[in-house]
Formats: sequence, C-alpha cells, structure tokens
Amino acid sequence: MKVIECKDLVKKFKQLVAVDHVTFDVEEGEIFSLLGPNGAGKSTTISILCTLFRPTSGIAKVFGYDVLSQPTKVRKYIGIVFQSIVLDDLLTGYENLRFFARLGNMSKDRRKQRIEDILNLVDLLDRKDDLVRHYSGGMKRRLEIARGLLFHPKILFLDEATLGLDAQNRRRIWDYIQRLNKEEEITIFMTTHYIDEAEICNKVAIIDHGKIIAIDHPKQLKAQIGSEYVEVKLSHGELTKEAIGDGLDFITDIIPIKQTSMENTDTYRIMVSIPAEEAIPEIISRGTMNKLKFKSVQINKPTLEDVFIEHTGRGLRDQDEHGEELWKIRMRNEQLSGKTRGFRHRRRR
Repeated sequence: MKVIECKDLVKKFKQLVAVDHVTFDVEEGEIFSLLGPNGAGKSTTISILCTLFRPTSGIAKVFGYDVLSQPTKVRKYIGIVFQSIVLDDLLTGYENLRFFARLGNMSKDRRKQRIEDILNLVDLLDRKDDLVRHYSGGMKRRLEIARGLLFHPKILFLDEATLGLDAQNRRRIWDYIQRLNKEEEITIFMTTHYIDEAEICNKVAIIDHGKIIAIDHPKQLKAQIGSEYVEVKLSHGELTKEAIGDGLDFITDIIPIKQTSMENTDTYRIMVSIPAEEAIPEIISRGTMNKLKFKSVQINKPTLEDVFIEHTGRGLRDQDEHGEELWKIRMRNEQLSGKTRGFRHRRRR
C-alpha cells in the first residue's frame, strides 16, 4: 500500500526552485530516505508532506489525503522530528511531553501512560524528572523522537534527526528508529546527508538542486556503477584516458572528483572491468610512464556517494555551504510575509 504519493511536486520561493517536479512513492512499512547535500530540497519536500508548506504545483498525498486540500486529515497520521530542537530546556523530559500531549488534547488518563511508555521505549524513563537542559545532545534527540511518537503516528518524518550528533549517538538513534519500524510498524520518512544512514533504508531517493536524480534500494543503486573501482590521488599531472587509458581496455571510465580548496591533490575514480587488484599495477605503470605522480591508490567498493558522483560529477559534500541558509531565509521571509498579510486582513475586518 502506498502511504505517500508525490507526482510532479514543485515548490518555488520567488525565483528559487527548491523542489523541481519531484515524483516518488513510499510503501507502508518502508524506511525511505531523501539523500542529498544542503540546499538540495530535502527539508522543503518534507515540509510539504507535513502540511507546513503549500506546494506551488503538483500532487502530494499521505494515506490518500491531499496535503493541500485535506491537511487536517493528513496530520492525524504523521509525527515529525525537526532539525532544530523544539524542547523547553527549563522543563523536565516528562513535562515537555505532557505539554505537547495537552496541546493535542490527549486525555489525562491516557496521557500519563502514553508518556511513560514512550520514555521507556527511548530509554529515558529513569531521567524523566531531570531538566532537559541537563540532557546530552543524544538524549535530547531521543526525547524529540518520543515527542514525535506521542499520538501513535503511522508515518514518522525525521528531518536530519541526527544532525550534530557524534557517530556513537547517531548509531544509537538509528537503533531506536529501526526498532520502531519493526515493532511499532511505523513507516519512516527521513532526510539526511549521511551515507551510512541512507544505507540502512529500504529505498533511497538521491536529490540534488530540487530534482530526484536516482531512486531505488541502496544495493541496486550501487550495482548500477559496478562492483568496485580504483581511487587515485595525484599530486602532479592530470589523469585522462589519453594520458593513461589509451590501450588499457579494462578501463571503462575515468571520473574526476571535484576537491575542496583546502586540498592540493586531484582525485579520480577509475572504473574497471577486471578485478581492481589486477588493474592497479597496470595503472601505476602507465601513469608513471606519462609522468604522473601518485599520492595514493586504493580499491573502493561503490557507495551511495559514488552514485551521487556518477550523476553529478561531484561529491555529496562538495557544495555551497550557504545554499541551504539562503533558501531557509527566503522561506522564513515568505512565512513572515504570509503572517503579516493575515494580520492586516484581520485588522481590516
């Protein structure tokens, strides 16, 4: 059963196209990921699905309900964990959840049991009476997940839910999320730019500049670019098919990888049709003959970042660091503008 359907979804902020004709489906029970760099359109897409933003055009449905015309019905099925922490540091963990439960008109009897059950699920029951300001970053994230689960959502949206956490806390958070998916039968829809998080998903949609550039199971996406490749870093010279590949029939492609300005080396992915360990001696020999200076040569298996590179010619993190902030500022401006118009309209009435 399809629980999320998007077809030709578009969101514009004046001249900025944040989501550009995005189409995908999510099946019930899946862990689905939007993987992409900052500013790719991930948060905008998730905000549309959660009825926080109105799409410019296209169709988006959650459990068959249109996000634009039936937002109230959509909200009954979803929970969301935002990038930013929305907890009150001056309240305890229990008090925070009680506040959100009361905000949603949950009855007192049901409220107490539900809060304790969720706190137990995320291993915070023994810290429920501690002020949130004394929680670690990982504990705050787990409490955020508990908040998103308060009203038994069928779909839990996670917008960069592990942003800023160390590897150990990220792994722990994802252990909880996988448990939720299996034991609570909750569909998980997440955005991330972490490769290892996307690897555990049932389906990954790679997004860049607002467009879906590839979508499939992680294994299938990686299989599209081969089983393994040779990664070469040069301190001198340019690696081209003319310089090294002429006559080496096992080299199927050479992909230059854009480097940050901090690096003085050039990196290349060399796709080969024979085992990589057999290809390396020939590559080094031919490159040395052509006066190339190798800094390192290694064998790599394809990752989802390699899939991104295959489609875009650059690494997942090689992006304008200000890109995401730019469209976030524009989104905030649009929200404020909308609120101002509404206020003026009420004053006129």
